[in-house]
Amino acid sequence: MHFALTHEQEMLTQTVRKFAETELYPHEDLVEKTDEIPADLVTEIRRKAIALGLYAVNMPAELGGGGLGTFDTTLMERELGRAGYGLQMLVARPSNILRGCTGSQIEDYLLPTIRGERHDCLAMTEPDAGSDVRSMRTFAQAAGGDFIINGTKHFISHADMADYVILCAATGDLGSGRKSISCFLVDFDTPGLERRRGPKCVSHRGYHQCELVFDNCRIPARNLLGDLDGGFDLMGQWLGSTRLQVATTSVGRGYRVLEMATQWAATRKQFGQTIGKFQGTGFKLADMKTELEAAELLTLRAAWKDDQGTMTDTDAAMAKLFASEALARATDNALQIFGGMGLMDELPIERFWRDARVERIWDGTSEIQRHIISRALLRPHGG
Repeated sequence: MHFALTHEQEMLTQTVRKFAETELYPHEDLVEKTDEIPADLVTEIRRKAIALGLYAVNMPAELGGGGLGTFDTTLMERELGRAGYGLQMLVARPSNILRGCTGSQIEDYLLPTIRGERHDCLAMTEPDAGSDVRSMRTFAQAAGGDFIINGTKHFISHADMADYVILCAATGDLGSGRKSISCFLVDFDTPGLERRRGPKCVSHRGYHQCELVFDNCRIPARNLLGDLDGGFDLMGQWLGSTRLQVATTSVGRGYRVLEMATQWAATRKQFGQTIGKFQGTGFKLADMKTELEAAELLTLRAAWKDDQGTMTDTDAAMAKLFASEALARATDNALQIFGGMGLMDELPIERFWRDARVERIWDGTSEIQRHIISRALLRPHGG
């Protein structure tokens, strides 16, 4: 195992870095101020990403995707992660759950999503089922050749920009309030499905979260994704990849913050010298650099292992835990280095600081990641 990049990997990272700097960075202030991404800009960014071959890189090449493995996709996401989340997510990496599409689902959902003609979102979280997904109450009841769905989902990221939702819903009772889960493909124009914007979030403006209400929403049985009651396994596959995505975008954003803080410390003068010469500032930069490199190595190791088919839940959990918390410390240190200017909206530092907070919550809180890691340690000893 070594992480010396090939020429092709170097070219990939350079291409994506340039794309982020030229096509995404210039629009960050507008998105931050308005909490919206204009429709024409959405179309333009997606068109340019498709033209450069940066769209759906995680999907199989034989289906029209980029065919990149996890390690190469992680390199790309590290560079995209330097940009605002609402903008960088327009360079779509469709949910890995869609690889489970069969029959007519391939033509109706998978292929159009890979081509950028349709856009997906995933609905898992509910008001009473966040980390504890097996307590979800949204229920899909079999009815002849259909399923009838009732329930509510919230915190559904970018559902306002999606054409359909990959829905995780209960389809059985395992006892003690625990449910068996299945996954479904539900178009947003289906009668009985209401989509509405959720409360405004302090993190990642322009990347909205929505509430979905299912009221006797009827879908055909062919829209069942994967096996009945097999949704928990599908969700596990998705969570592994998305936790790696959170880890690597945290690393990318952390490096951008470090670069800005280093430049400020090297030029800002107080008491007759640049502030970087004071240990109170210089040591902060040293800690940021060390922790971000450690986070990157954890993330790249997990990505490499995934390509070998050996990545465990613990590998993804450690990467997500450490990288998201390293980003939190980096943004907090950067704000301290910038002082009062760091809190002003003339600079993006306060935005990086706010945006970093959600990374320790979504796609599994830091506490959940620690639970996964500790459980794996204790299991061989009967704990």
